[in-house]
Amino acid sequence: MNFIIDAAIKAVKHIYQTDITPADISLQETRKEFDGQITIVTFPFTRFSRKSPEQTGTDIGEFIKNELTEVSAFNVIKGFLNISLSDQFWINQLYKNIATEDFAIAKPNGKKVMVEYSSPNTNKPLHLGHVRNNLLGYSVAEILKTAGYDVIKANLVNDRGIHICKSMLAWQLFGNGETPESTGMKGDHLVGKYYVIFDKEYKKEIEFLKGEGQTEEEAKKNAPLIKQAQTLLQKWEAGDAEVLDLWKTMNTWVYDGFGKTYKALGVDFDKFYYESNTYLLGKDIVEEGLEKGVFFKKEDGSVWIDLTNDGLDEKLVRRADGTSVYITQDLGTAQLKYNDFGMDESIYVVGNEQDYHFKVLFLILDKLQKSWAKGLYHLSYGMVDLPSGKMKSREGTVVDADDLIAEMESTAKEVTEALGKVNDFSDEEKQELYHTIGMGALKYFLLKVDPKKRLLFDPNESVDFQGHTGPFIQYTHARIKSVLARAGVNSVAQQPTELAPEERDLIVLLNRFPDTIQEAAKGHNPGLIANYVYEVAKVYNKFYHEHSILQAEDELAKQFRLQLSTASAKVISRGMNMLGIAVPERM
Repeated sequence: MNFIIDAAIKAVKHIYQTDITPADISLQETRKEFDGQITIVTFPFTRFSRKSPEQTGTDIGEFIKNELTEVSAFNVIKGFLNISLSDQFWINQLYKNIATEDFAIAKPNGKKVMVEYSSPNTNKPLHLGHVRNNLLGYSVAEILKTAGYDVIKANLVNDRGIHICKSMLAWQLFGNGETPESTGMKGDHLVGKYYVIFDKEYKKEIEFLKGEGQTEEEAKKNAPLIKQAQTLLQKWEAGDAEVLDLWKTMNTWVYDGFGKTYKALGVDFDKFYYESNTYLLGKDIVEEGLEKGVFFKKEDGSVWIDLTNDGLDEKLVRRADGTSVYITQDLGTAQLKYNDFGMDESIYVVGNEQDYHFKVLFLILDKLQKSWAKGLYHLSYGMVDLPSGKMKSREGTVVDADDLIAEMESTAKEVTEALGKVNDFSDEEKQELYHTIGMGALKYFLLKVDPKKRLLFDPNESVDFQGHTGPFIQYTHARIKSVLARAGVNSVAQQPTELAPEERDLIVLLNRFPDTIQEAAKGHNPGLIANYVYEVAKVYNKFYHEHSILQAEDELAKQFRLQLSTASAKVISRGMNMLGIAVPERM
């Protein structure tokens, strides 16, 4: 709305002989209880108008109304000047802007962003927490793309370490040569099964040693299984061919399983990084930090950084024996990612239990004067709970992602069939629809809330065709497509001259789409898109119920409403696609 800003600057200059800049003007959406679409806050202008906020608003409002033909009326409520734009302005917005093919798709802005998400361990299947992570990362990446950024989707796979060796050892001891092929299990589930077996057998050994008189800590260290797992890790790090061969085989099983889950979730990646390739990185950065005086050595030879002046504590960056700690690897990986892509921003999608770790990581890189450190961002998100309680993976009570997807499809099938909506669908079409609705319900429920909030996921609540849900929005899209399929949309030269309130409200809302995308991109918040699309669906349904489309009073009104319906379907579809949610043509 730059023309409003320009007119306001001109008004202040003309009335009060004062020069102001666009930065001095605060434009807001007019609150729903007042007339108007654009609001100018007039309080800041009273310092040179020497009048009340109300009188200042009236002065400026009268000038703008006389200056701009697009302005049909204004009103002033306290220090807020509410401006109404004419029906003709909104009709032009629909035909010349909203209805165009590239509406809300921003031109490239020259900025490159990496979004790193998923980051699974290769010792177990993906669970509900991973689902939120994957959906959040994918959606943020898609929003940034639409907002004009060049985006790289990255996945750092945790494919090494003691946890991997636990699954490998349990398979060696108890597996009897089982494979995904011989068992019919997905590979990630099979490997996860042995991670759980390790934990159960390890606990038995701990209890036995405690019965022999050892303390809990002693028993944990001395249990034969943990010692064997540590030996396996040492052999892996030494490059033992037999151990590496088993590691590669079991990881291949897991990657195949992950691939199927990623496909069902509808997420993808442009670049994979593997900890087995990156865990030795960072040692050069430690030397660099010592040279710059950012790090210091203790008497035992260990290397640290003192962050007490920054409100944190001392942090170990290299052990006395010269081996890396986790943050050493992260320092090196951050440098590697920048070397590979030279991005302006690097977003880490990781749960909020790692808030402290990322605060330390980013601070260290900043102190090392890495030019790209200011572009690092931790997209911290809260845990997902089910009504049954918190997930615990090692005990085999994990809420498995594949089970969750199957449950969502089953729930979607129940609800859809109960409503009798699929009587004329083939079996294949039904299965595709149940998957689309089930995944739409799951994704929308997890993405509509602010990422930082912990949330309770209720599968039944999420599949509600009348609620604040994905299926409600999907059904609205299908309804619009059904209307459009029954009536041909013609591009008419003639346009209406007046709008009904419901038509105007819908156009005003659709017009906000580009700004909403930019705001969601800036805040890394898919919830803004999710809630915006829900508003569009709600406002469209109100318009649909108030005004006949196919039986409109004349051909002009019919074609206009069809154009408005086409634009609404496009915005809903694009908005949902940014959330990774498919919208069916019919339901």
